[in-house]
Amino acid sequence: MLLAASISCVAVLTIGVAATKEQVTAAPQAGQMFAAALVVGGVSLSLLLLGTALYSTRKKLRSVVAEAKALRLNLSTAESLVKAEPQTLVYWEHGQGLRVVTQSLSGVPGLPENQGELLRFGLWLDASSARTLKTALDDLFSNGRGFNMILKTIAGGHLEADGRAAAGRAILRLRDVAGYKRDVSAIIDKHTMLARDVRAGRALLNALPNPVWLRDSDGRLTWVNTAYSKAVEAKDPADAVSGQIELLDSRHRRSLDKALKSTAAYKDRLPIISGGVVKSHDVIALNLGDAVAGAAIDVAALETAQGELERQIAAYDRTLDRVATAVAVFNRDQSLTFYNDAYVRLWKHDADWLKTKPSDRAILDRLREQDRLPVVGHFRDWQQKLLSTYQTGEGQEDWWHLPDGRMLHVVAELRPDGGVTYLYNDETEKIDLESRVKSLSGVQSETLNSLKEGVAVFATDGRLQLYNPAFASIWKLSPRRLSDAPHIDEFTRDARVLYNNASVWQQFTEAVTSLTDEREPFEGQMVRPDDSVIDFAVSPLPDGATLLTFADVTDAHLAEQALLERNEALEATARIKNRFIGTMSYELRTPLTNIIGFSEFMSSPVLGPLNDKQREYLDDISSSSKTLLAIIDGILDLANIDAGVVELKLEALQTQDMIDKAISGVTEAAARAELTLDIAIADDAHEFVADASRVEQVLRNLMSNAVGFSKPGGVVQITCWREAGFVAFSVEDRGAGIPKEQLQRIFERFESRSHGSKHRGAGLGLSIVKSLVDLHGGDIKIDSDAGRGTLVTVRFPERLKDETSGGDEIDRQVAALRDAASIDGEPASAHDTSLDRTAG
Repeated sequence: MLLAASISCVAVLTIGVAATKEQVTAAPQAGQMFAAALVVGGVSLSLLLLGTALYSTRKKLRSVVAEAKALRLNLSTAESLVKAEPQTLVYWEHGQGLRVVTQSLSGVPGLPENQGELLRFGLWLDASSARTLKTALDDLFSNGRGFNMILKTIAGGHLEADGRAAAGRAILRLRDVAGYKRDVSAIIDKHTMLARDVRAGRALLNALPNPVWLRDSDGRLTWVNTAYSKAVEAKDPADAVSGQIELLDSRHRRSLDKALKSTAAYKDRLPIISGGVVKSHDVIALNLGDAVAGAAIDVAALETAQGELERQIAAYDRTLDRVATAVAVFNRDQSLTFYNDAYVRLWKHDADWLKTKPSDRAILDRLREQDRLPVVGHFRDWQQKLLSTYQTGEGQEDWWHLPDGRMLHVVAELRPDGGVTYLYNDETEKIDLESRVKSLSGVQSETLNSLKEGVAVFATDGRLQLYNPAFASIWKLSPRRLSDAPHIDEFTRDARVLYNNASVWQQFTEAVTSLTDEREPFEGQMVRPDDSVIDFAVSPLPDGATLLTFADVTDAHLAEQALLERNEALEATARIKNRFIGTMSYELRTPLTNIIGFSEFMSSPVLGPLNDKQREYLDDISSSSKTLLAIIDGILDLANIDAGVVELKLEALQTQDMIDKAISGVTEAAARAELTLDIAIADDAHEFVADASRVEQVLRNLMSNAVGFSKPGGVVQITCWREAGFVAFSVEDRGAGIPKEQLQRIFERFESRSHGSKHRGAGLGLSIVKSLVDLHGGDIKIDSDAGRGTLVTVRFPERLKDETSGGDEIDRQVAALRDAASIDGEPASAHDTSLDRTAG
């Protein structure tokens, strides 16, 4: 500091000199001397102060150097003391943790050389020493309580650990034990091992079910196990010892003591009261010099066990007699000791010969002589290898192809008594079945792979077990991905890229992974964003697996939609057509009725006589009007049937009456054509249930057609008979007939052809006939050919299935009628309009 002050003074004087110099330059010459003297004085003073500061600094520096020498000497002395003996010092200070100060200790087995590993005591100390040291260190750091102990490493080395604390610091010193301390550590180890062995031994003896006790040289009980206390009905072992409760009576104890004086061990079977019950026990006692150890083994339990074993062996033998596997048991002398019935049947042995207990080798020789063993190149080598189980003790397993075509699975196992047990299992049927199963599996696999329907089977663990190429194609999954047997969760996660519907995939996951006893199948349809339509079905399998099937029905769905749209359009067209026809029919019926009425009125004599030409015109008007009215009535009937408003008025009808009423409507036309009406009714065809007016309309239309298409002078035959619950009517003519190619369109509406005859109608007659017959639940059949006439047969049920619910039956028949009224999904009117011979 003095040096700094001196330097500052010099700087001030220099500045002052500089300032004085400037002033002198401007002052008169007389002041120059004074300025020079002032400068010299300032410099002298600065030098004096600088010298004083240097002297003080040198004195303090000498004192610091002396103190450093003393500290260095002390440090050297401390290091000498620390290194005077091999040891490891660990230093601890609050907030800094443990730190190794020095480590000169070596040669102790298990002591690590690395300081980082040294502080991890649990790695190199045994578990007990590590726990003890940790507890002592925690107490040292918390409460400053020192300790001194012997530690043992995992490698078996011993260390002395000394811990001390002072002024918030702690020192842990580790040193090698030597001299008596080493002996002490060895004694401690042996004591620990002996104490552990004693505890383990007593724990084991306490776990035994047999009473065990210890006596001292005076014969007093010093320790008993739990079974002993239970046998003498004491509260616990301590109670038995304190009360000196004896298990053996005095006579037996005296006999035991006397025997132990002459021998080191005693064994005898004695009756002992154990738990209030007298049982035979094998009593064993050992003379240990200064103590006696004894135990009592319950022989009754052993005898019971032996008896049970014998019973089990007998049951085992009886069971083996009933199994299909042939069993033969040989003792260590290779003599047969047991065989079951299957063994006798398999080899067709002589039972009396087997009772002589032949040797294993003799049996093999006899079977070879009888040509029942497999054909081998060197029989003696093969036989010796089979019999080697007796010497090597290693079991053998082999397959024998017998000359008679059977396949045997032979297993030879060594018995505990040195004998051998042979098991002969006839696997012929099993192998044949496996072969057939493999063949069938191959066929099924090929079939599965050729299916266009995607199939996947998920096992009970939720993983893919089986799939076909169509499954991978539908969900665009690679075979490598599927070969890894993905879980159902993984499959649904991959499949959501194509169809992201969480609820549907949750159903799939629950169906595969559900643990419920009753699993219900379900199915549905997916419409994916790529416009693909996938039908799916989930079916539980009997083995707990789940079958998933996916079918790409996109094309079928599109076709179905197109058909539905077309059908809706056709139905709308049919409704419009029927509505139009019905409306027009009603509109035409009124003026037509007026025309018929006026024509009849004009032909009446009231208006005066008519000439022939006028009467002919009026007759034509009347005939044409009636024909048109019949057509309109037919149209109205068909419209009502299509609308489902026709109700049958069922009643019991007589077949003769129905035929007579139908004939009355065609009698005049038949007379004009000079036709003969031939009627034949079976004796048993009298009555049936139907709507009288509708049956009359059916028969009249059929007869009208037959009369209209018959040749003049011909015959129309009407026949009626019963047939399997139906009443059948047939109308046959020998007219022009119908070509075969036109028969399939014979019931279409407004289809009419004359086929060379003068008869021509609107083409509604047979359509009405078929509709009315179907409405009754009957049927109609036509047999015809060009040039040979036509036979039409209609059948009415004798009784409707449910006469009380006629409305429901009619509705069903109307539905059938609507289906029959269309061909290939289109209304009849939409097809070819080629005419047939049908007349209205």
